[in-house]
Amino acid sequence: MTYVVTDNCIACKYTDCVEVCPVDCFYEGENMLVIHPDECIDCGVCEPECPADAIRPDTEPDMEKWVEFNRKYSEMWPVITERKDPLPEATERDGEGDKITKYFSEAAGEGN
Repeated sequence: MTYVVTDNCIACKYTDCVEVCPVDCFYEGENMLVIHPDECIDCGVCEPECPADAIRPDTEPDMEKWVEFNRKYSEMWPVITERKDPLPEATERDGEGDKITKYFSEAAGEGN
């Protein structure tokens, strides 16, 4: 099992989770974080730290797409190990629907 970052992180990018991760498996894009699923040790300490409830275990339904999403971008983005301020619009964007479509063009292989 692994934990993954899901769409509620997009346009919020809270980083409270990175400071508690014992294996530094978080990676930072412009608009969100991801977890490298092969580096995550399934300790679960990050999940309760996320104010946006964007970190989920891969055992929940329909998580395979998020495992692959996290894998793809963790191999492209730099590791993050220290907490930073969230994005300025984080409070307003928390819980917004369909952020994946608004911020990522998977078909074109682009994303932030």
